[in-house]
Amino acid sequence: MILPPQRTQLIRRATALLCRRLGWAALHEVPLPNGRRADMLALRPDGRFACIEIKSCANDFLSDAKWRDYRDYCDTLSFAVDLDFPVALLPDDAGLVQTADRDAEFIREPPVHPLSPARRRSLTHHFGILAASRLAQLTDPADQFVLKAE
Repeated sequence: MILPPQRTQLIRRATALLCRRLGWAALHEVPLPNGRRADMLALRPDGRFACIEIKSCANDFLSDAKWRDYRDYCDTLSFAVDLDFPVALLPDDAGLVQTADRDAEFIREPPVHPLSPARRRSLTHHFGILAASRLAQLTDPADQFVLKAE
């Protein structure tokens, strides 16, 4: 039996591979200016931001309503789940990514709700700084600088 933390990791890995296949630059655990933290935020080639919330089981979804707060910081919102997840629980106004092993596919495309130009500019800046600081930490693990959401 796969426990929820392991299931989450498997779903995250397959979803990250899907993002790379689509040409999206994805970051995990992205702090947002509203104090929330998105499981995955991806910058798409068209400049839009896709937020993907990873859900490992029904209880994970039912006990967490924070995902509603992510809509203000993305152009599209989707849920990523595995084949065992009861997808009828998920809202119809969000995209759906289904994963199996290392494969992931969009089962339902998310509706687009475009960010304002000012929000997009701010989020793009935040995304770039966060990506660069994470890369710097890989290069120099002794660097303990942690970027806070503005």
